[in-house]
Amino acid sequence: MTCWYEGPLAAFDTETTGVDVETDRIVSAAVVVQDAPGTRPRVSRWLVNPGVPVPESATAVHGLTDEHLQRNGRWPAPVMYEIAEKLAEQAAMHRPLVVMNAPFDLTLLDRELRRHRASSLEGWFESCTLHVLDPRVLDKHLDRYRKGRRRLTDLCEHYGVTLEGAHDAAADALAALDVVRALGRRFAARLERLSPAELHTLQTGWHAAQARGLQAWFARSGTDEVVSTQWPLRPELPAAA
Repeated sequence: MTCWYEGPLAAFDTETTGVDVETDRIVSAAVVVQDAPGTRPRVSRWLVNPGVPVPESATAVHGLTDEHLQRNGRWPAPVMYEIAEKLAEQAAMHRPLVVMNAPFDLTLLDRELRRHRASSLEGWFESCTLHVLDPRVLDKHLDRYRKGRRRLTDLCEHYGVTLEGAHDAAADALAALDVVRALGRRFAARLERLSPAELHTLQTGWHAAQARGLQAWFARSGTDEVVSTQWPLRPELPAAA
C-alpha cells in the first residue's frame, strides 16, 4: 500500500500584512494539490485587497504593494469563503493538508473569516475532518537535536528541495509539500505506519512540547513573549480584531 507521503497531498500558504494573527490581513493565498510525487500540481491562487495599508516591511518580503493590490486584488469576503471551501474540499477528499507553521496561516484565515464572513474555520470541518501536516513541527520532533534555524528556506536546503520564488504563496506551498514528502522518506521507519489522522493527533502534543521548550528559553533570556501551545489553530481571543 502506498505510504501517505507518496500519495495525494494538498498544501496551503498565505502572504500577509504582518505577523500578528489577530490584527494582520491576508494579501495572497494559494492551495496546491498534487496526486503523487512528480505529477503536475494543480494550483489555486487568490490576490486580496485587504482594505488596510500594507506596511513597507511586508511589501519588502512578498513584493505586493498597496497600489498593486488595490488594482488587482479582490475584496476579502468572497476570497475567504473560497479558500475555506477549497480546504474543506481537501478534507472531504481525505487529502492531508500541508501547512508550514500551521498555527499562523490557519489562525489568520480563521480571523479573516470571523472578520468578513461572521463565521469560523472550524465550522467548515464539522462534517469532514482536516488532517494537517506541519513540516516545522515534524522536523523539530524527528530531528530535534539538529542546530540551526527551521524556516521554510532552511528546511528546503536541508531536505534538498528546490524553492523558486520564495514568499510567493504558491511557491512556498509547493515547497512545503515537497519537504513533507522528503521528510517522510528520510524518516520512513518512524512514519510509514502512521496515518495522517494519527500524525495530526501526535503533532498536537509535539507542538505543545516544542512551545513549552521555547517559552522556557524565552524566560531564561528575559523575554516576555508568550508562546501558544495550541496547534493547528489558536483559540479566538476575546479582544481579537
